[in-house]
Parts: sequence; structure tokens; C-alpha cells
Amino acid sequence: MARFLDGGVNGLGEDDPPLYFLNLLADYSFENAPMTPAGAAIFRARAAGMGKDHPAVHCAPWGMPMVDTNPSPSKIVQSPGVIYVLYEENMSHRQIYTDGRKHTPDPQPTWLGYSVGRWEGDTLVVDTTGFTDKSWLDAFGHPHSEQMKITERFHRVDFGRTELQITVDDPQMYTKAVTAKFNLRLLPDTDLIESFCAENEKDTQHLK
Repeated sequence: MARFLDGGVNGLGEDDPPLYFLNLLADYSFENAPMTPAGAAIFRARAAGMGKDHPAVHCAPWGMPMVDTNPSPSKIVQSPGVIYVLYEENMSHRQIYTDGRKHTPDPQPTWLGYSVGRWEGDTLVVDTTGFTDKSWLDAFGHPHSEQMKITERFHRVDFGRTELQITVDDPQMYTKAVTAKFNLRLLPDTDLIESFCAENEKDTQHLK
């Protein structure tokens, strides 16, 4: 199933990014953002750099939840015991294990973490841990630690829309769990195209 995020089409065949792609904490005012002192200090330092240090600017992978909020399309492929999510952005992928296994107790930290899923009625619930702290939560630069846990809840609203609720729980960086909810849109009769950052990147030479 290929999908885009809901939003206004910008004329290039791609939807506008949702607010949570830019700012996962968009539902909070700047003064009331539920950040710990450690999280706030990292966020301020990144903001001072005007986003020039964002990993994706330097062709590093998108982390979570940016692979979900990124307006580029992706495809969900279901098979017995595992669900694959293929992302057009930099041709990355995830594996969501649905065979009943538990999280590995000592995961090797990765950009997209280690995901296990289960069905609660008609909602797919995915718990992901084992992250590297190199990725950012959004374009604004909200940080996370390696202790972050993300819970995604995929619920199909109708034929063309799936509601996705994302909850980020990271006590080292946030004083409470942060939740964002938005819709994904089905793109029938289409497929992913090849896209590699290292091949298309033309911006880093202009960064100072």
C-alpha cells in the first residue's frame, strides 16, 4: 500500500508536509513544551544552528518519527510474521515483527529502531525501541535519547485514509509522553521510485 500524508498538493506530485514534520510539539506553546532541562538545552543549541546540522541535510537517514511525518510516499507490505514498510526517501525500510516475539533486551541502536507489532481489533499497534540518539524528531530539532520508545497506532478510517497516532515516550528529554495524530492517504495504482540522497544532494556545499 503506497501512501502520502494528507495535505495540499504543491504541484510537484507531493503533499505539503504536516505540521508535525516541522514540529512534533506543535500542539504546545514554546513556553509550555514538556521538555526536561537536558532536552531544552539540546533543542536550543540546534535551533541556533538554523537546522544546518540536521542529519538528513548531510544525507544521513531519516529517523523516527520523521519517516512517518515525511511527505514522501511509502509502501506497507504484509506477510506472515512480519510487516515491511518501504520508504521512497533514501530507499530505507523497516521490519515490524508480528510473530509474537518480544523486544530484544540489548538492541544495537539504529536509526529506525526495533519494531514489534500486534493487532488490537482493527488497529495495528507498533512498539519500537533501540534507537540511536543521532536522529532528530522533527525539522525543528527536538531531540531524543537512546531510551526513547515510540508507539504507533494505524487505524484504517475508510478505503482511502488511515489514521496514524504516534506517541513518543522519552523521560530523559520530555517530562511526559508526546502524541501526534494525522491521516495517511492511499495512492492507488502507483509505486515507489528510486531516490538516494547522496545522488541528488546539492545543498551541503552551501552550508557554512
